[in-house]
Amino acid sequence: MHSSGARQAGVVISRAKVLALTLVLLPVIHAVPVADPLLGASLSNGGESISAPMQIVIMMTVLTLLPAVVMSITPFLRIVVVLHFLRQALGTQSTPSNQVLVGLALFLSILVMQPIAADMYHQGWEPMEQGKLTASQAFEQGAKPLRTFLLRFAREKDIKLFVEVTHAQPPRTRADLDMKVLIPAYILSELKAGFQIGAVLYLPFLVIDLVIASVTVSIGMMQLPPVMISAPFKVLLFVLVDGWNLVIGSLMKGFY
Repeated sequence: MHSSGARQAGVVISRAKVLALTLVLLPVIHAVPVADPLLGASLSNGGESISAPMQIVIMMTVLTLLPAVVMSITPFLRIVVVLHFLRQALGTQSTPSNQVLVGLALFLSILVMQPIAADMYHQGWEPMEQGKLTASQAFEQGAKPLRTFLLRFAREKDIKLFVEVTHAQPPRTRADLDMKVLIPAYILSELKAGFQIGAVLYLPFLVIDLVIASVTVSIGMMQLPPVMISAPFKVLLFVLVDGWNLVIGSLMKGFY
């Protein structure tokens, strides 16, 4: 039973890696000629060549950007913003810790993106490995599931903003949008959604803070900060309503 669960977890993580690698590495493979490490030479591309050390430097640079890519074009962005607001509203300072919140957001993001990563792998990576598609064709085919996901959550207003900023031709349909326009539009839309959810989460805890502050001032308890008194009541309320289940359940349902 334990080995089966570990095997499933490994499959989920590997598919998440496929998602990121498909997005980032395919354009690089298409743009950078492949070198023969045994000969120490590089193939030419349009009369220009890139040495093997330079290819390694470019690949390492791309890999350093991989975490930012995963955090920006997955549900990770909205989830971690909401969890941060929730912790601030509870007034528990550093509990849960940043590592716990980031880990929770990461695994929830993997859960949402697993079927999308699988589609990207089957539509882009597998045909390229079999020689049926070139790198650029594989990138176009593999990006389609991701494009569909991003289009679901990118707002029209944000898309219009980046179309105007880039001075690009207005697309005939949403499916014709360039990824350089769609990705930042998705990020802005997710930030807005995260802040909206965070503001709603703040309201019940703000009411408790106001009530506790009014009571402490009215009875003359000026030496004891109201936050110290309200914190246990906020945590108790959150536990009684099964807050983690409600918050995480609502977040996950928003992506399905």
